[in-house]
Amino acid sequence: MKVFPPEKIRNVALVGHSGSGKTTLAEALLFRAGTIDRLGRVEDGTTVTDFDPEEHAKGMSLSLAMAPFEWRGHKINLIDVPGYADFVGDVHSALRVADLAIFVVDAVEGVQVQTEYAWQVAKEHDVPRMIFINKLDKERASFDRTLEQLRDRFGAGIAPIELPVGEGPAFHGVADLFRDKAYIYDSGAAEEAPIPEEMAEREHEVHDNLVEGIVVADDELLERYLEGDVPSVEELEHAMAAGIAEAKVFPVVCGSATGPIAVDRLADFIVELGPSPLDRPPVLATAGDQTVEIAPDPAGQPLAFVFKTLADPYVGQISLLKVRSGTLKPEMTLTNTRSGADERFAKIATMFGKETELVDAAPAGDIVAVAKLNDTRTGDTLAPKNQPVKLPPVERPEPVLAVALKARTQADEDKLANALRRILEEDPALALERNDETHQTLLRGMGDTHLTITLEKLARKFGVNVDTEPVKVPYRESITRRAEAEGKYKKQTGGHGQFGVAQIIVEPLPRGAGFEFVDEIKGGAIPRQFIPAVEKGIAETMADGGVNGFPVVDVRVRLIDGKYHSVDSSEMSFKMAGRLGFKAAMEKAGPIVLEPVSKIEVVVPADYQGDVMGDLSSRRGQVQGTEAVPGGRQKITALVPTAEIMSYAIDLRSITQGWGRFTETFDHYQELPSHLAAKVAADED
Repeated sequence: MKVFPPEKIRNVALVGHSGSGKTTLAEALLFRAGTIDRLGRVEDGTTVTDFDPEEHAKGMSLSLAMAPFEWRGHKINLIDVPGYADFVGDVHSALRVADLAIFVVDAVEGVQVQTEYAWQVAKEHDVPRMIFINKLDKERASFDRTLEQLRDRFGAGIAPIELPVGEGPAFHGVADLFRDKAYIYDSGAAEEAPIPEEMAEREHEVHDNLVEGIVVADDELLERYLEGDVPSVEELEHAMAAGIAEAKVFPVVCGSATGPIAVDRLADFIVELGPSPLDRPPVLATAGDQTVEIAPDPAGQPLAFVFKTLADPYVGQISLLKVRSGTLKPEMTLTNTRSGADERFAKIATMFGKETELVDAAPAGDIVAVAKLNDTRTGDTLAPKNQPVKLPPVERPEPVLAVALKARTQADEDKLANALRRILEEDPALALERNDETHQTLLRGMGDTHLTITLEKLARKFGVNVDTEPVKVPYRESITRRAEAEGKYKKQTGGHGQFGVAQIIVEPLPRGAGFEFVDEIKGGAIPRQFIPAVEKGIAETMADGGVNGFPVVDVRVRLIDGKYHSVDSSEMSFKMAGRLGFKAAMEKAGPIVLEPVSKIEVVVPADYQGDVMGDLSSRRGQVQGTEAVPGGRQKITALVPTAEIMSYAIDLRSITQGWGRFTETFDHYQELPSHLAAKVAADED
């Protein structure tokens, strides 16, 4: 593909709910552009942007993919973004680099949950937006109902610039509200025609509303309009393009990706109305302790932002990056401003699905791929050496569901760490942690599908097979009363023996206080050099587990007396005495099991508030409060035992039909009710 200047580039993300037809629309755009000679189908895995075997098996997009094409002398960098809730990380990545987000909305199902989520992300980043109402040729499709939902959910700025000609199976064209003309697709290609008589009155009414909506935002046009001078089509389009670039006007177009009907007109609108990188404001970056503005100047200093990483088992790591300034060329070397590593671009390419095509250069505003960068990951900035400019990393929601991993064989164990590292580089929405209390390796993701797909990729890409097991709750133990006990270790095996006696008192401490050891030995009952061994033995016993097998916390141990032998005493003997004394004291000190409690914040539509609060109560949760948040939603704050929300991501999605979202943080430990403590102790055994 040839090199295009920034003013001829359009970076477009297709976003919306899963099943709305984004991938099919991408196919239709490529087909209309002549980039592909036949339309692929999501159902049989023949589309350009769904190329992973996991996507073929699931019949849906699981990762963002690029599909650039040429249209009327422009390069459109199309980003097909998954719409399933588990893969929202890629929504954040795509909208960080897109100059226009096209929201694909199903005319049958209307505005769905992931459409609203993506809209909120686009709004936060001030990304220009356009809406394509799709599937108007399906039974029960309704343009008017969908348009009403769009206005209800997204408010001012929703501006239809097309109306459908026919609806459902009778849909066969669109009416252009700028030009007062219809475009009919009965023969496959667009044929210009007059507005059908049966919709002429409505079309003229919506046309007049559109013109008034445009001119009111432009003082010069408004003055002329009030004097009876109607602006030309070109003037109206220019004014609308300015409103789109400022993310104040959101045009609505319509069609059918499977037809394909009016898809060519969508490409026209992208070129005519969509902003180029030059139309977007400079991005803010940090340079040391200063904030700097980065403008998309091809002649400026080269600067690139990595927004996605692909892990290819054969090629290695592929970094997708947007050129924010300057012009990238093969053999150029830039510095990763996070790691300090110099990164050489051996080759620069465009990604077309899973295929690559080499390019001679990539100017500011373009999106390209570079393979085999040594120490670069998603969110990194690449800049000239000694210029520590950093762009903000991609913000992502915190993972909400975890599974514990266990390598299936020793061979899998040997490869697991490296494979997980590469998977996490590809998908930063995942998180990995080692829980030293439960001795489990936990993989966290956005949902059960997200985690399942990740494990399938581990096996397919890296040949690593793992089994999963339930995540263990990190219970702990403590005591409720003072107790005293003696630990005596005596062993004679010939020669020197082992002898040590430690008299201790255990006392409960406040929650969160940890462990306190007090040396109260007097008169040399235990030589000073052996006292640390007593403390070490007690600390190890606490970590190994108390009466119920869980780590012991919030205990003070006072060492009050002891005995030693001048020959047989040693550090080992007093370490063992400490262990035995502590175990004996725990038995008498009213041991209890402590459970972790999480603070969760759940955001749901007001209609689901009662159901969610009732569900939290059934999980032994304590609602701390509620408050209204933008979008007609309620935020519920509650303290809930962690054991009760291990699969809450799945349950909340079911309760709220996918509308609910939550965040979770550890808050404190509390005593587990005795009837539950007996059960978890039995399970531990």
